[in-house]
Amino acid sequence: MLNSKSFLAVDFGATNLKVAEFELNETGGLLLRQYGFRSLGQEGTQETAREQAIRKGLQDLLAQNGFRSRLVNVCAPGFNTFSKFVKLPPVDTSKVTQIIQYEAQQNVPFPLEEVVWDYQILGAAPSGELEVLLVAIKTEVVEGLFRLSESAGLRTQLVDVSTAALCNAFRYNYPDLEGCSMLLDIGAKTSNLLFFEGTNVYSRGINIGANAITQDFARETRLSFDEAEHMKIEQGFVSLGGAYEEPDNPQQAAISKIARQVMTRLHIQVNQTVQFYTKQQGGTAPQRLFLAGGASLMPYTAEFFSEKLNLTPESVEYFNPFRNVQLDPELNREELAKVAHGLGEVVGLGLRNVAHCPVELNLMPKSSLKRQEFNQKKPFLIAAVFCLITIIFAFGYFNDKVAKEKDKALETLKGKLQPLEASGQALDRSMRDLKQTEEEAAQYAMWMEERFYWAGLLSQLRQVLQSVEAKKEGDLKVKTGFWVESFIPVICDATNAPAAGDARKGMRAAAGRPGASTKEICSVTLKCRGKNLKDANPAANGDAAYSVQEALKKAEYFDPAGVALGTLSEEELTFLFELTCKLKRPIKL
Repeated sequence: MLNSKSFLAVDFGATNLKVAEFELNETGGLLLRQYGFRSLGQEGTQETAREQAIRKGLQDLLAQNGFRSRLVNVCAPGFNTFSKFVKLPPVDTSKVTQIIQYEAQQNVPFPLEEVVWDYQILGAAPSGELEVLLVAIKTEVVEGLFRLSESAGLRTQLVDVSTAALCNAFRYNYPDLEGCSMLLDIGAKTSNLLFFEGTNVYSRGINIGANAITQDFARETRLSFDEAEHMKIEQGFVSLGGAYEEPDNPQQAAISKIARQVMTRLHIQVNQTVQFYTKQQGGTAPQRLFLAGGASLMPYTAEFFSEKLNLTPESVEYFNPFRNVQLDPELNREELAKVAHGLGEVVGLGLRNVAHCPVELNLMPKSSLKRQEFNQKKPFLIAAVFCLITIIFAFGYFNDKVAKEKDKALETLKGKLQPLEASGQALDRSMRDLKQTEEEAAQYAMWMEERFYWAGLLSQLRQVLQSVEAKKEGDLKVKTGFWVESFIPVICDATNAPAAGDARKGMRAAAGRPGASTKEICSVTLKCRGKNLKDANPAANGDAAYSVQEALKKAEYFDPAGVALGTLSEEELTFLFELTCKLKRPIKL
């Protein structure tokens, strides 16, 4: 249940726009403050022109009548609405929604993703079946109603349908009727037929309305729709048929005949619905008929249905939706009585704010709800933006003052800093000179240390050759000699950093600084010659060269992975072989 001190109810009919303003009275009931009608003419029935006609009519009504409230409940037109009563088998309440979803997919003549739909469980039949009212309307239609309301400065609270609104209005104003009562609301394009019996409700929409009279009359007399509608309202009545004398005015006579034909078609649909209600729904024959809607005021309509439905004249009356509604003292009761039968929907809409209604549907699409929520939050967002701008301005003002104070302090520091900068520059020069001196000292120290390097390397090479000369090959002790024919250092760029823990790390790092040489001796190439042993053993020369290679791998000065045996050539008395030996520690140049 929604609450508001003052609110509007708007019925977007096919050819009439109806607006009423309600308030809560002192007892919590409904008080009608004012109301207004606006005809939409033929434009109301044309899809392309309808929205513009409603927009203009709504704005004119709000301006001329001085409606104060901006909150509104709206009723979608019957010709845009699909409604159906369905019966569900007795199931657990947790499964009701799932079953109704399935029923909606089966019954609604549009894909569910294109519609807004809702349902109301009206009760249970004696058999235990649930009686459900299922209502759907295309989303684009509802969003169009939202646009119309917003263009007039209104905020929509709920969207209802005429069937539900009429049901709530009837129950509120006629709560104690016994037996079966029937309400026939004759609209411009469609008619609503509702049955009330005890707590049970049943309804059906009929696609016949008063516009059919206007269209047939305009076609027969070749008048425009608006001219035919005007004559229908001013001169039209439902012909009583039979022996009744026709009026002298031929146009009036034509209208009366056409009106009777249309009402006859409507009665056929009503009679079929009565038969279905009594036989299929388990209801009883209606004891009384209430007429509602603009077309029901055409003279002799009540007499026509009294005769066709076999009801006494006293059993046919016009629906009064204000029977239990308080009226503002300033309202003209006589003028209201002339149109009250057509305001059932707006009363039903108004009751949604003050009472728990038998049928409470709300066809608000998610997109419109989100837009409405955003509009409700808009004032807070504007206030938040204003506060943010104020904070930014204050923050900027504060920062400006702080910046000025910092500038003053900076100027003071600059005066003190200038003498220190001169001293700093002198200190930097001294540090650079000291660094250069340390690098030179490190280079000299390295050279002093490495002056014995070549002597040690050659000495170890001699020991390696002597050890191989004395090596046994099986049981034969080969008496031979090796000598170095050439010793060639290999120069390359320094790319490898000194090993961790190397005692010369600091010196080598100093040597690698800018200004120091990057050239170094990284390996040596040896050409060794020995006595030819081929006569003693065909493989002896190769074995001897291999033995020299393996002995050099174990030497202190050479990298085992970098000792490689090259080509071997044999002459008559000697054989020559080449070795490449990578130094464990390259020698800086």
